[in-house]
Amino acid sequence: MALPSRASRLAPVVDMAEREERDAARNLGQCQTQVNQAEGKLQDLHRYLGDYQQQWITEGKNGVSGQWMMNYQRFLSQLETAIKQQNQSVEWHRNNLHQARELWQQKYARLEGLRKLVQKYMDEARVAADKREQKLLDELSQRLLQRERN
Repeated sequence: MALPSRASRLAPVVDMAEREERDAARNLGQCQTQVNQAEGKLQDLHRYLGDYQQQWITEGKNGVSGQWMMNYQRFLSQLETAIKQQNQSVEWHRNNLHQARELWQQKYARLEGLRKLVQKYMDEARVAADKREQKLLDELSQRLLQRERN
């Protein structure tokens, strides 16, 4: 059965909406991957900080030189700066993810609305075709009755 004309005219719009929804979903997936990677790096930095602090405890028991202490403080400061920057990166990626999710939801809702509209048009066309068919059958049966009477 061929698509009714109103529904068939919407086919290119539906195709475009499907492509846009797929692209938005792909982008959403990429953003989620980037968030996961940024969060993983942040966890690594926190783990590294914990390891380094444990090294301080171990080395401190044996006594440390002033040079070792200065190097430790400098490196600790750099590590804390890296953690702050990575926190900002995680937040930035999460914002991107939020925006990508909202865009995908909009594209998905539009696509579903178009699909429902096409289905409505197809249903209306089917009902109209059924009515036309019933009318034809009624006319045929009327003609047959008239012929039998004549």
